[in-house]
Amino acid sequence: MSSSSSSNENIHGRLLWQTSSEDSSDSENENRVKSPRAPRNFRRRVDHFTRWNDEEFRVRFRLSKETVTMLEQRFHNVLTPKTERNYAVTAMQQILLVLRFCATGCMLQTVGDFTGIHNTTACRIVKRVIGIFASLAAEYIHMPNTQEEIDEVKRKFYTIAKFPRVIGAIDCTHVKIISPGGANAEYFRNRKGYFSINVQVVADPNLLIRNIVARWPGSTHDQTILNNSSIKAQFENNRFGNSVMLGDSGYALKKYLITPIVNPTTEVEQVFNESQNRSRNPVERLFGVLKRRFPVLSLGIRLSLETAQTLIVACAVLHNIAVNMNEPEPLQDDDQNREWEEEENVNGNDVHRLEHNFREEFLIYFMNLLEENQ
Repeated sequence: MSSSSSSNENIHGRLLWQTSSEDSSDSENENRVKSPRAPRNFRRRVDHFTRWNDEEFRVRFRLSKETVTMLEQRFHNVLTPKTERNYAVTAMQQILLVLRFCATGCMLQTVGDFTGIHNTTACRIVKRVIGIFASLAAEYIHMPNTQEEIDEVKRKFYTIAKFPRVIGAIDCTHVKIISPGGANAEYFRNRKGYFSINVQVVADPNLLIRNIVARWPGSTHDQTILNNSSIKAQFENNRFGNSVMLGDSGYALKKYLITPIVNPTTEVEQVFNESQNRSRNPVERLFGVLKRRFPVLSLGIRLSLETAQTLIVACAVLHNIAVNMNEPEPLQDDDQNREWEEEENVNGNDVHRLEHNFREEFLIYFMNLLEENQ
């Protein structure tokens, strides 16, 4: 009798539990159906173009209103939404959002809050717009094409320190990124211990970027990047005649790439080194100007690897546009430390005398220059 009673209680208990669970579920469903839909939240978007004066605008977006207007006019049809429904983001707002991101390097949510755009929308806009900017690389980033352009670049380099036949100064700089993840992530950790992309750049005296390669991991040596780049093939195929580039001691001496003498012993060699160092200074200055203009390149890019590579090229395009528009160089920020790149000497002590003769005609030139000045 007791066992039968206990069994009835257990069954009754399970029925009660099942009933209460079903009732609770039905109640939740009713509440879910009856609850009002959350109101849509349209964020207030400040008109930053008219809010700031010219100087305040340049400080916040790194370009002048004139340059930004030119960009908006060029990409208006591409960036303008096909409808004005859902509080669509205008072409100008998209461009200013991307420029603000490049000018601060902060989280996309912070940039979105500044422009009144949700961080998810900001992420999509940044990825799309930098892709459009980067697609202009062939138009804005190229070596001198005609003989007149080559001669003009040579003349400007010559006025720096009388080094002849130079059409470019080459060097690499590291752009900090987050870990790309995966089995090959450690290839992106450079010798200073952080993840980066090693970016190769050829600069001219006007601080224009004439060539850029932004795809190699931070652990890659500068010489390796050059060996696998199209610019090396162009010089070896004699596209630029007897023109040369100038590089630091991290590069091997070539007929088309003149590097400094590691241990100069004569007055002529010292004059050669001084002229070579001063003439390749534009590429060093370029890195400073580029990273001050777009601090995201120095503070670190918190995007996927592919998007980070696109962003670097996009910043290079915007930099050249700024130079062509005669934008002033950005001032050095007090809280932004300049990063000095250490040179890795691959030339040893110039023991490869077969290649050393590539410098001979330049040494003879500087020897004659010294004799004329005496």
